[in-house]
Amino acid sequence: MSIFSYVRSIYALDTIDTRFVSSSATPYRAVIDARNDAPNAHSKRDDSVPGAGVKTDYSGRPIAQPSKWKTPEFYFYYFVFIITVPYMFWVAYDVSRPSDPNYHKYEHLLSPGWVPGRKIDVSDHQYHDFRGNIPYLAVLLTFHPILRRIYEYLRAPPTRSNSPKPNGNSTYVSVADAEARLEVRASFDFGFALIFLAALHGFSAFKILIILYANFCVATRFPRNWVPWATWIFNISTLFANELTVGYKFAKMAQYFSPVEPGAVGSAWHAWGGWLDSYGGIMSRWEVLFNLTVLRLISFNLDYYWSLNRRSGSPIEVSPGELLASRSNTNAPKKKQLDPANLSERDRISNPASAKDYNFRNYIAYAIYAPLYLTGPIITFNDYISQLKYAPASIEKSRTIKYGIRFLLCLLAMELLLHFDYCVAISKGNPNWSDYTPAQLSLLSYFNLHVLWLKLLLPWRFFRLWSLVDGIDPPENMIRCLSDNPSTVRFWRAWHKSFNRWLIRYLYIPLGGADYRDWIGKVRTARNFALVFTFVALWHDISLNLLIWGWLIVLFMMPEVIAGMLFPRKKWENHLTAYRVICGVGVVGNLMMMMIANLVGFAVGVDGLKSIIHGIFKDYSGLVFLVTASSVLFVGIQVMFEVREGEMRKGIFLKC
Repeated sequence: MSIFSYVRSIYALDTIDTRFVSSSATPYRAVIDARNDAPNAHSKRDDSVPGAGVKTDYSGRPIAQPSKWKTPEFYFYYFVFIITVPYMFWVAYDVSRPSDPNYHKYEHLLSPGWVPGRKIDVSDHQYHDFRGNIPYLAVLLTFHPILRRIYEYLRAPPTRSNSPKPNGNSTYVSVADAEARLEVRASFDFGFALIFLAALHGFSAFKILIILYANFCVATRFPRNWVPWATWIFNISTLFANELTVGYKFAKMAQYFSPVEPGAVGSAWHAWGGWLDSYGGIMSRWEVLFNLTVLRLISFNLDYYWSLNRRSGSPIEVSPGELLASRSNTNAPKKKQLDPANLSERDRISNPASAKDYNFRNYIAYAIYAPLYLTGPIITFNDYISQLKYAPASIEKSRTIKYGIRFLLCLLAMELLLHFDYCVAISKGNPNWSDYTPAQLSLLSYFNLHVLWLKLLLPWRFFRLWSLVDGIDPPENMIRCLSDNPSTVRFWRAWHKSFNRWLIRYLYIPLGGADYRDWIGKVRTARNFALVFTFVALWHDISLNLLIWGWLIVLFMMPEVIAGMLFPRKKWENHLTAYRVICGVGVVGNLMMMMIANLVGFAVGVDGLKSIIHGIFKDYSGLVFLVTASSVLFVGIQVMFEVREGEMRKGIFLKC
């Protein structure tokens, strides 16, 4: 493979996550076998891989249109890109130079940089903390998998199964060997979780373990029909309690149970409480990170609850004789997924684990699984247990290396952006937005959103990389760049994707999902959207800005949903170019609204947004800029459409 081909492969969708190029209903082992059987198939189109080929719509016509990359229309778009993109960076850089009149307002927020002659803007606390801890995280990524290998070597059980492998299949794993692998990996995860928790949170680890034990009791001791409601009430109440009590400080608990008048000397209990609080570990604010753990607690409880309904007939609980017979006889009637070592991702999630696997040790090992504890991505309990038993075929050394290289390139992009564009520091320096032109206001906001996107992408990618090195394959959280999302609905499918999948499985579908058959169904669908995004906003943080953000997202999704009903693609099959133009115009408005919602929720807040909008519309030049910016967005949107058409021509059909 040439260097150019290797670089291209780093940016392939398959490198980010195999789930993007293969069906979730297809075991990835089948994809590997198809790839090995037809090594040259990808030079044109790999029809042997499930999901490949040209997809057709209801009439049998291909959805993917002929390539437009070399048409006069797109040559014009390339010209616009060559002019516009450098100009965008220049505008942001120009207001970030020491010669700018407002530089003194935010200079104190800048830090020494490694690019000669430039400081770096690490005023965002989340990225500042992640950046400062990268060396320590790199040590964890290196030594945690090594410790596991040592532990597995010391506890390596004797070979449990001497049964012949059907048809010489080298991937066959007996049930006994799978149980032994689960035992070794889960016991290591459990022990490391306790050590990891104590190092991170000090004595607050006991608070977390008490909450985890209480949630476990909700799932296993409450009456069966109460479990779903009790789970949601307990965990949402925990989110509020964590926030309102600021993590249940020991000193405050001592004061509550043994009140002392102001100015008086406290008892030994108060001194002891203060001493315990002083040993809060590396991250004393444990409650800030506990939101992700809540998702795993709900996952365990509901997976366990649903397993009770399927306990009598699991499709993967078959005898070894049946398994060998089905794999040896290709003409035998196929039962659904008889081979638990070769499950698709969909079946790993939906098929319950064995009854004995829903125990307290596995629960703690899952809830505090070190690589995914701090930021995710989120993996369901059923999927976690399945991957502990059977090594996922989707983890391949060459892909993991390329994934790591891609992470480093994203880190470099973030560093360079923050060296030359001080958009975060400017927004935090109490700026007078009227001092900036409409172009400067808009592009500072635009790059602010990209910093937001990158600061979330980097931790998610790092911790997923750690998990891949450790042998667990969680979903990728980020699919598309922030500047490659023409659809509001699809944007939220791609942003924090593992959380999106979690919401669909545990909240959206139980609420009733989507139903557009009549007006009652549409109202219920809108209600479900509102409930989901209200939960998302409260889950992120109990603040008015995020609550407004959640409602704005629902409001701004509705025009796209309505437009899709009024202008269905099937009615424009003979006028696809006109349809593409109409969609482009609509998406311009979509992107504007999406940027507004995210600026409110995560960047400048409601007041900052008002100032920015006033600055754009205060005179004629602002309106001229708005029209120009909308035209440029339209060009970018057409390129986004063609990127997706190109994916469909390769047999890749993403819903985001």
